[in-house]
Amino acid sequence: MLLENVRTPKDIKALSLEETADLAQQIRDKLITTVAERGGHLASNLGVVELTLALHRVFDMPWDRLVFDVGHQSYVHKLLTGRYWKFHTLRSFGGLSGFPKRAESEYDVFETGHASTAISAALGLARARDLLGEDRQVVCLVGDGALTGGMCYEALNDAGSSGIPLIVILNDNEMSIAPNVGALSTHLTNLRVSNGWLSSKRKVKTNLQRIPGVGKKLYRLVHATKSWLKSLFVQEGFFTSLGFKYYGPIDGHDLKQLEHTLRQAREIKDGPVVIHVLTQKGHGYDKAEQQPERFHGVPPFYVETGDARESKKLPPFGKVMAEELAEAAKAEPRITAITAAMPGGTGLDSFAAKFPSRFFDVGIAEEHAVTMAAGLAAGGLRPYVAIYATFFQRAFDQLIHDVAMQRLPVVFLLDRAGLVGEDGATHHGVFDLAQTLPVPGLTVLAPRDLGELRLMMRWTPQAEGPVVIRYGRRSVDMSERYPARSFRPGHWEILEAGVDCAIFAVGSMVQEAVTVHDLLAAEGIRAAVVNCSTVKPMDAELLRAFADRPVFTMEEHVLTGGFGAEVTGFMVEEELPPPVISFGLPDTFVQHGSRGQLLRYLGLMPEQMVRRIMAQMRQLMKPETEADR
Repeated sequence: MLLENVRTPKDIKALSLEETADLAQQIRDKLITTVAERGGHLASNLGVVELTLALHRVFDMPWDRLVFDVGHQSYVHKLLTGRYWKFHTLRSFGGLSGFPKRAESEYDVFETGHASTAISAALGLARARDLLGEDRQVVCLVGDGALTGGMCYEALNDAGSSGIPLIVILNDNEMSIAPNVGALSTHLTNLRVSNGWLSSKRKVKTNLQRIPGVGKKLYRLVHATKSWLKSLFVQEGFFTSLGFKYYGPIDGHDLKQLEHTLRQAREIKDGPVVIHVLTQKGHGYDKAEQQPERFHGVPPFYVETGDARESKKLPPFGKVMAEELAEAAKAEPRITAITAAMPGGTGLDSFAAKFPSRFFDVGIAEEHAVTMAAGLAAGGLRPYVAIYATFFQRAFDQLIHDVAMQRLPVVFLLDRAGLVGEDGATHHGVFDLAQTLPVPGLTVLAPRDLGELRLMMRWTPQAEGPVVIRYGRRSVDMSERYPARSFRPGHWEILEAGVDCAIFAVGSMVQEAVTVHDLLAAEGIRAAVVNCSTVKPMDAELLRAFADRPVFTMEEHVLTGGFGAEVTGFMVEEELPPPVISFGLPDTFVQHGSRGQLLRYLGLMPEQMVRRIMAQMRQLMKPETEADR
């Protein structure tokens, strides 16, 4: 098999177009079977097979630099750069990352995971090249969805005015995760009509050159007027006005055409170039072609049917959130919902179906989403903004200046808070408490399970200021043992009484704390378990009440700036004993793996925490000796 023998991109440069087409099919087969087993981003990778092959055949990686935007479309790149024999470890603990990783390969020159960064990074690499006097190409691959992010415009403006040689490939598949929205998407749709231009151009060239004697002269005459003719079909002014030369649109699955265009772009030395490539997301696998959004990020599935291998027993937090929001919206016409290109992932697609005029998908533009929500609130509405916790990091300034300072009633629904598993460091939502807790006037909530989330959502329409609710990817239902009966912000819930020590837990770690309680009870230690559902403001009265016993805190978040640090600060200020141990994430970026594997790696599995608590309790309960006195 050709693919098995590809150790470096040099191994594919001498292949014929027919052999390369065979290799493309082998790559697709490998992508489908591996993602079916491991889960991951399938549709986007199937769409860039020919494009990635062309890039590695035309350029000399890693001397030439290739930067991916987001990076979830880098699987083909990994297969072509010596990682075929490790590809079965994709997204597994200790295996290949689903995104570019500098430590993984010299071919991964820049790490990505969030959208709209590639042009900025590539421009930096190009400027470094020029300052160091190097002769290398810099290419970045950007999806049309990424261009809905404002950072792309900042980079395009800078790159265009700089005159620096740089190749930007716009992979236009009409999808980011959900279908793209906004004026740029409309502009690119208009550009697509130039498929007719390209087809007509090929036919004119062939037919004219067949005319004896005058055919070549006539073709040259027509070719000389191509700019005028092309303007009838293609609205390329957006990029040319910024200082870019523009090629396209071209068929992203036509290897010959792709390689020809890339070679032309490689020779341009007097400024940046945009190559507009049309691809089909999910190309080559009918299930992904028909449902590209579903197969963007997919759990393990059966290739024959496309069905997930494991059905979820519990609904996602986002689905429950959206159900409650839609119910509240029936009674409150001022409620609106906003997302940043994630209607399906956040659960708001169901809200959109019921209240289309009160739902806004702004594209990959979290900063804009937050400030627009502030405007809606200032205008008298009650906006709810659903964003993954990791992507919410991009809107920190807007949270502070545009929402919190003005005490506007915006509710932020932070999905995927905590460890998200196989997507790894760029997608773990473990910095949001450090981001939100220092902001004056914010109410920060973390439900222990689906039932408590419902209660929180029912409370939010009456909130007088901004609210943040964080919840994890893994659904939890504790109702059989602890029915969720009431919720009051600022008041914590005692789930288990205990006089020997107290465990204060937040959100997803409440379930782990209950397991710790049971294991400690088997050892004769009676631990109280407190569900700290309001992270801000804390329940100061309850903290003081439990200060007579050793306290332990638990959170699925970095320790610096997190819940444990807040509790410690409060106790010190009150001149009370601080927590004996704060369990959470250390000062490191956590890589990819299942949540269970990562908790074990971090020492946060219940049995691991029990061992540490037991060691401390033995020390604290040890009889005082005369030497101690």
